Amino acid sequence: MDLPLSPLAPARFPDIPPIPGLELAGAATGLKKDGQRDLALFALAPGSAIAGVLTRSHCPSAPVVWCRRHLPQGRVRAIVVNAGNANAFTGQAGDDVVGQTAQTAAEILTCRPEEVFLASTGVIGDPLPPDAISRRLPGLASGLRPDAWQDVADAIRTTDTFAKGAVRVAQIGGVPVTLAGIAKGSGMIAPDMATMLSFVVTDADLPEEVLTPLLRRATDRTFNCITVDSDTSTSDTLLLCATRQARHPAADRPTSPLLGDFRRQLDSLLQDLALQVVRDGEGAERLIAITVSGATSRQAARRVGLSVANSPLVKTAIAGGDANWGRIVMAVGKAGERADRDRLAIDIGGVAVARSGLQVPGYEEAPVAAHIRGRNVSIGIDLGVGRGRATVWTCDLTHRYIAINADYRS
Repeated sequence: MDLPLSPLAPARFPDIPPIPGLELAGAATGLKKDGQRDLALFALAPGSAIAGVLTRSHCPSAPVVWCRRHLPQGRVRAIVVNAGNANAFTGQAGDDVVGQTAQTAAEILTCRPEEVFLASTGVIGDPLPPDAISRRLPGLASGLRPDAWQDVADAIRTTDTFAKGAVRVAQIGGVPVTLAGIAKGSGMIAPDMATMLSFVVTDADLPEEVLTPLLRRATDRTFNCITVDSDTSTSDTLLLCATRQARHPAADRPTSPLLGDFRRQLDSLLQDLALQVVRDGEGAERLIAITVSGATSRQAARRVGLSVANSPLVKTAIAGGDANWGRIVMAVGKAGERADRDRLAIDIGGVAVARSGLQVPGYEEAPVAAHIRGRNVSIGIDLGVGRGRATVWTCDLTHRYIAINADYRS
C-alpha cells in the first residue's frame, strides 16, 4: 500500500550509533507483495537480558504466546520480526511457524530456541507455511551489521508512512550508556500494555529483574497513554534488551539511585516513539494532547483522557476544524469516572472555554477554531474532584482513515 508521508512526520530518521553487543539486519524477502522490506533480525551478545510487555488481548498472536512463555527466563540472543502477516488466529499452523523460526534462528546463532523472541504484524487469520520465515533467515543473517537501525525500522512497517526510531544517552554512576529503539504503528492503536511493536536495546549491564519494573513503569506513562482508533492489536509487543557490555557500577534494583538518569532517559525514549506512532496515525492531520487534572487519581485522569481521545465525535470535529467543545463534555461524562459538572473546566489551545460547568462569559470561538486547524492541538480538562493528573495523546479522524482501512488487504 503506497501511502503519502504523514504531515506530522519528523524531518528524518535519527542517527543511531552502534550499540556494543548488537547487530541488526532488515531486508525484503517476499513476505510483502509490494517488494518492500519485511523481515528484521536482532542478534545480541551471549548473556544479554530481556524484559517485555505484551498485549492483554484475549486473541493474541502466536508470537505473543511464545514470548509470554519465555520472557520469565530473562535471556535473549535474537529477535525475529516480520511484517505482512500477523500470524494471529492461525491455530496450529501459527505455532508451527513460530517453532520452526525460533529453531532456525537458534541454529544460526548457536543458542537455545527459548532465547529467540518473535513478533509479527500484518493481516490477521492468514496461515503461513511452517518455513515461511525460517527459510529466509540464513540470507538475512548474512547481512547483519551494527548500523542497520533504519533497515530494521523499515522492515517492521505495515501502513506506517515513515520509519520510527529514537536514541538517548544515560549516565549510570558517571558511565554513559546508550538506549536506542524502533517502533511501528499507525492503525489498530489503543495499547493495552505497550505499542503495536517496539524494540529497545541498551548496552547497560542490567538484569531482567531490574529491566522489567523499569519497562512496566515507563510503558504505563507512554505507550499506554496513546490511541489512534481505540482498537487494541492482537500482536502488541514491546521488548527491552540489555547487552550488558557497559562497565558501570552495579545497580541491582530498579529503585537504585544510580538508575535515576536511566529511568528518565527510558521514559523519554519511549514517549518519543509513542508520539511518533500517533503522528503517523492512519490519515492523521493533527496531533492532539489531552491533559486531564482534578481527577480522583492518575489512573482516573488517564481513563477520562482516553475517553475524549477515543471519541469519534471529538476526533472528527477537530478534523473538520469545528470548535465543538460540547463533544468534550460528552466524552468526559461517559468515561465512568467522577467529575463535578458544576466545577468542570475546559481549555483549548490555552483559551478558557468553560468554567464552573458553563461557557465562560464573553467566549469567542475564533481563536479556538484557529488553534484546532493547526498541526498540534492541546485540550485541558479539570474535573474538579481531586489531584490526579495525566496526559494522553491521539490524532484526528479523517476521511483517509476509512480509505486506508477499507483497502488494507487489497
